[in-house]
Amino acid sequence: MNDSTVTLPWLVIRQDDNGNCYRVGRYATRAEAQKIVDSLDDRGHKQLYWVERIGRNGGK
Repeated sequence: MNDSTVTLPWLVIRQDDNGNCYRVGRYATRAEAQKIVDSLDDRGHKQLYWVERIGRNGGK
């Protein structure tokens, strides 16, 4: 990997009331992604948020 390549293997996923899932963002560390999940959970919305790691080949 060179300096211009950034690896963001951690996804924040949101599931809405209808069961649809969306990527909220990609992050370099699990801790960074979890911080986003925690801040979104604090909003009081009914959506479910969680962290997932992308596999080494770019897929989930």
